[in-house]
Amino acid sequence: MKSIEDIILDRDQRGISEVRKLVPSNFCERSSNLILKNPGKILITTGFYILSAGAAETDGPPGAIAIGNGLEKLGYQVTYVTDRYAHDLMINCKSESSKVIEFPIASIADSKTYAANLLDSENPSVLLSIERCAASDDEIYRNMRNADISDHTARIDLMFPMHEQTVGIGDGGNEIGMGNIRQGVLESQTLVTYPAVATVNELIISSVSNWGGYGLLAALSIQTNKNLLPSPEEDNETIIKMVDMGAVDGFSGEQTYKVDGFDLEGNSLALRELHSLVDEALGKQ
Repeated sequence: MKSIEDIILDRDQRGISEVRKLVPSNFCERSSNLILKNPGKILITTGFYILSAGAAETDGPPGAIAIGNGLEKLGYQVTYVTDRYAHDLMINCKSESSKVIEFPIASIADSKTYAANLLDSENPSVLLSIERCAASDDEIYRNMRNADISDHTARIDLMFPMHEQTVGIGDGGNEIGMGNIRQGVLESQTLVTYPAVATVNELIISSVSNWGGYGLLAALSIQTNKNLLPSPEEDNETIIKMVDMGAVDGFSGEQTYKVDGFDLEGNSLALRELHSLVDEALGKQ
């Protein structure tokens, strides 16, 4: 039987599976444990700028919404943090009880000050990132094609060294948390050339970052005996709504109902498999 990790690393198009040996085998369960041991408020950051489109992509924000909705069912207070390119996507798809904070695109010094003040005012118990670009060791933010997107990326990754309980989800090597496996990314022939340096306590890797978010929810579901996953239909609705607002497929840069090149049906396969796994684990075959 497939594990959660097997499901979310299936149909790998970038080679992220190469570095699976560098993370704990039960990385979704470990991330779930960290969250469950730290109740209260969670800050969830997402939003990756696509240079060719001048817009945020469809990988990340839907997964962030799903995680936030699931954690609210467990009593967590949820705040999303993003920059101006994904702000409206999150505002229009979030629950009524959650909120969205726009992190400004600013200098390193000003961003560090903003990050520290934000953590002080919000006082979260956990920070979580899903498909959020982080700087490489030269403090430049780059996309999968190694193009510099620093002028369009808020330095939200600067918050993560300032907090003790952090989770990162990524699929390419340039996201918050990939500093955990930086050497493996450097040695890969298919992942990014300039890996992120930002580290986290627990890292989730997946073929598509949204799937990593759903893998986290599957682990949380099993541990809390409550299915917290969105239905495939709910997930599709979120993606469609975001695309209609201007979000684009990260692979093509086109405003189309796809996530990293997967159409809605192909994208929902991982979620359907996770539902089957959770239902079996909860005795609801």
